[in-house]
Amino acid sequence: MKWLPRTLYGQILLTLVGGLLLANALGIYFILSDRDRLSNSLRVQYTAQHIADIVNLLDECPSNYREQVISTLNQPTLLVRMDRFWESQDQPLSLHGRSFQQLIRRDLIKPYPLQVLSKQQDSSAGGRATWMDHAGAGLQSFSPTREAGAAGSIVSEELSALGPLAEFKTHLATVQARLSDGTILTFNASRPISLADQPARILAWMLLVALTAALLGAWAVRQLIRPLDLFSRAARGLASNLNQKPLPETGSEEVAEAARTFNRMQTELQRLLKTRSQMLAGVSHDLRLPITRIRLRLEGLEESAEKQAIERDLLEMDQLINDSLTYLRGGCGSEGVVKLNLNALLESVVEDMEALGSNIQLHSEPAPPVMGKVSALRRCLGNLLENARRYGGDAIEVSLRQRAECVEVKIQDNGPGIAEADLERVMEPYVRLEGSRARHTGGSGLGLAIARAIARDHGGNLVLSNRPQGGLCVLLSLPLRC
Repeated sequence: MKWLPRTLYGQILLTLVGGLLLANALGIYFILSDRDRLSNSLRVQYTAQHIADIVNLLDECPSNYREQVISTLNQPTLLVRMDRFWESQDQPLSLHGRSFQQLIRRDLIKPYPLQVLSKQQDSSAGGRATWMDHAGAGLQSFSPTREAGAAGSIVSEELSALGPLAEFKTHLATVQARLSDGTILTFNASRPISLADQPARILAWMLLVALTAALLGAWAVRQLIRPLDLFSRAARGLASNLNQKPLPETGSEEVAEAARTFNRMQTELQRLLKTRSQMLAGVSHDLRLPITRIRLRLEGLEESAEKQAIERDLLEMDQLINDSLTYLRGGCGSEGVVKLNLNALLESVVEDMEALGSNIQLHSEPAPPVMGKVSALRRCLGNLLENARRYGGDAIEVSLRQRAECVEVKIQDNGPGIAEADLERVMEPYVRLEGSRARHTGGSGLGLAIARAIARDHGGNLVLSNRPQGGLCVLLSLPLRC
């Protein structure tokens, strides 16, 4: 699903907030449903008892005071009036109507004539008054002899005919009772609006819960995954600076243990590199010592073609040792990182190459300083330009430009290029595409490997590609912050 978040932060936050909202929605639904059933049951029992009490009271009240008493007893959910008409009811009462009627009769002092009616205006029923069951289907119908007062209906679930009322939802219940002197009382009972009938309040509550859960969840999840961010930054920095500060071993037990493990790994890597550096120093000394002895012995020989050939071989051996040691050190050795002007460094290297006879066109845009090792980057640029001069001719195009978070140096030549299958392999150590490692072609097969090692040591990269018009394009990218 494309709309789902890809980050761990987003996934955890979505799961947390979504789960809270779902649980809250289900909780609100069940609470409102149970409360609605209970309140309806209590309300119907209260309404039935209240109707019976009013009938008992008005029957004993003098007729000239009844209007005043009725105006006092009227309330929004139960309206009482004296009527002159007794509604005719052709159809028998449903189970729900009989149940409500039994609840009223239970509290009457005398067996007053009593009937329960329900009004639910329905266009499909032609305006007939219908009893509604709990699903809203009509059970019984009757034709009123005149229009009743307020609108509403009584809705109920299954009830025992004389037993307690389990649930009774009411929109309008019309009840008529005849007093001892023949006076007809008409009651219109309606159900007050509950929270379930006000979706705006429920939605507002849900939005409040969602906002609160999102804020608290965002803070909690951020605190939980913050160690992962620290690990990620530490791992990225480890490639370019093995001597960076160790991670703080704080937080929960799991986080602290992970930090201790990471710090132990960094210490082991430092120890291994130190051991390798010591070994490289020993190898360098052991290899250069016999070369020096041979040179000293050559000094005592007369000038000849053989002596010059041996001196050239010794020079190539010395260069091969230097290149190998440089590559094994990662291209940089122990040089410190400083803020440097890459434009000035590139111009200096270009001038050196032009002194050797190369024709270089430089297009340099102003770029911010980068953090790097001066000698290492000079060697990297020199190797790339030397490779372009050796295999691509003297005409070389060099450009420098800034991108979003890096600086790019592009070097293009007009040589034969490199087969697509060899573009990556040529940057491996001791790989030369002449088909052999013969020295007459020049180079040790380590120039591009050292250049890429230096680029990666600075957090950048080196990419080779063929130009459409012929020649090789070398793209060196260095981050603005190392």
